[in-house]
Parts: sequence; C-alpha cells; structure tokens
Amino acid sequence: MNFLIVRLGALGDIVHAVPAAAALRAAFPDARIDWVVDAKHRAMVDLVTVVDRVIVLERSTMAGWADVARRMRQSRYDAAIDFQGLLKSAVLARASGAPRVLGFSIWHLREKTARPFYSETDDGVRLPPDGGRLQPDHSGSVRLQPDESDQPDTVHVIHKNLRLLRTLGVDDERIVFPLAHVESDALREVREGLAGERTFALINPGAAWPNKRWPADRYGEVAAFLSDVRHLRSIVLWGPGEEGLARAVADASAGSARLAPPTSLRDLLALSRAASLMVSGDTGPLHVAAAAGTPVVSIFGPTDPNRNGPWAPEDVSVSRFGSCACHYERRCRQPEAWCLDDLPVSEVTAAIQQRLGSVRQADSVE
Repeated sequence: MNFLIVRLGALGDIVHAVPAAAALRAAFPDARIDWVVDAKHRAMVDLVTVVDRVIVLERSTMAGWADVARRMRQSRYDAAIDFQGLLKSAVLARASGAPRVLGFSIWHLREKTARPFYSETDDGVRLPPDGGRLQPDHSGSVRLQPDESDQPDTVHVIHKNLRLLRTLGVDDERIVFPLAHVESDALREVREGLAGERTFALINPGAAWPNKRWPADRYGEVAAFLSDVRHLRSIVLWGPGEEGLARAVADASAGSARLAPPTSLRDLLALSRAASLMVSGDTGPLHVAAAAGTPVVSIFGPTDPNRNGPWAPEDVSVSRFGSCACHYERRCRQPEAWCLDDLPVSEVTAAIQQRLGSVRQADSVE
C-alpha cells in the first residue's frame, strides 16, 4: 500500500497531524507513507520517523504545483489523505492520481470548495469522481448536500485527524509522536550558560497572530516567579523578527531570564525535551513542546484550547476564548477590549503551580 498525506502547514497543524501518520504506520507497517508540505515547514516533517519521503512544495506557482504533481504520480498512491481541508490541499490530493482521495466532511472543512475533490469523507459519504451533486441554497451560493456547516467543531484537531483514518478502516485514538532524537548546539550553549543548573523553563512570547501575544512585561514577571518560587531559570525563545520581543521579556524579568541562542526546529525539539516547563501562547513552538512531552502551561485568546490546545490531561491552559469577540481572527477587532489584556500574571502563575505540582507528585510516586 502507498499512502500520501497532504498537510502543507502551519507548524502547529503539522504537529497535530503526526499522530495520524503514526496510526497509519501502525495499521500498515509495510506501507509507503509520503507527506506533501510547504518548503517553510519541511523541517518538521523531516523529524517524523514514520514518513518515508517528504515531497516539498517549493513555490505556490503553476510550475511548483506541476512539479509536485509529477513527483506524486510517480508513486502510484492507493490513497491520498487531506488533513488540511483547503481548496489547494484538496487539489493537490486529487492531483496525486490516487483512486481514493480522503477528506473531512463539509462541516469540518475550512474551505467548503475542497469537498468536490474528495472521493470519500469522514462522514461515510462516498462521492463520484465529479464531486457529486451541487445545489444552490436559498442565498444563491453553491453547497454540497447535505450541509451541516453550522455544527460546532469542538473536537480536538488531533482526534479529528485520527478519525479521518476510519475511512481506511483504521480506528486508533492513541496520540503518539514518533519524532527523531536530535543533537543540538543550542541546547549545549544553554546548559553552559546555566553554570551547572540542570533544570530550566522555556518562555515563548511570540506568535504569528498579534492578538495571541500576551504582553512581554507579564512574561517577564512569570520568569521572575519561576526563579523565586520554582527555582527555574527561564530561556526566552524567539524566531525571525522576534528577538526584540524576547529581549523585552528578559529585561522585565529582574535577571531571571536570558535569551535563547538562535534556534532551528531541531534545536527547539531538543530544548523542549530538556526543559522542565514551557509557557507559551497558541503557536507552533508550544505544540512542538507538547509533542516532546514537556510540561506545558498555555495561554489562549482567540482560539479554543479544547480544539487546538495541548492534549495531555496534566497540561494547563489559561483561556479567554469564551470572552473573546474575535474567534479565529488574526487581529483583534476590539483592541480596547482585547481579551488577553484581561489576563493577570497571577492566573498564569497559579496554572504553573498546578502543572508543576502534578510533576512533583508524579516524581514522588516513582
């Protein structure tokens, strides 16, 4: 059997698709499993040990798409699985030439125009090659029947991905992350800077969405708390364009935090595996740390932690999703009432005490 996974980005979403790749491998140990991903996020898929080949979409141009389609068709896939739910990912899955193209039901799709490109969906509906019967609704738009697009989508993305595999007869709810073990110069540099201290926390203040970023000075207060109460020095992570933000956290920490060295994704994975805690908003590094098994305290505003957050029951999410007026919007429409501005440091430090308390209790049992 030959399978193709289509999940182009972003980093956290790719992490959330890894357990489905692991379940596919467990069900079909001798299968070939390839993964199509945007060039920007290749490094994450390269770390997934159950994937045989990574097919990179170098450019979102006609030439780039044609090149990917040519490489996909060489493998004669039995099934292509679109874990993204966008029109472009559905088109790529169909372009693979696989006779079975699997995707989410229409009420779980980010772009409903993807639906006609699937031969099967996770609601058990099989569509003919032309995509099935399209009917206009009363508003004049075109939608597939039946339509339940207003149903709430509160299932965690990881379980949503795993359940899509039921179309292949794979019913596996285990959350497993087969990620490679890596060496890291950045981890060695961090440990040298700690002057013999073995434990440290990671703070990740950045996020691609501006309204996911909790203020730097509050992260600095959290770092001071971690030093004073938990005896943990903090390492502040930063990505492209975020060094100034990370420095502001360190400056507000009363000497309790220091900047991380420049880090690749492999460095991030190694640092996460070595850390005693990660404090972060809803962004890729948070999900990498959770996949690595790092204890996590997460901060959520416009996105729902029940759908997108850390999945381990011990991890703690501090959320303002219920009061946020801009669900799943990149920028806040009401900056004067920004939901995360209402989040005090004390609530995050209480979550840290809860999370690290569970770690201490588990250690005492051992």
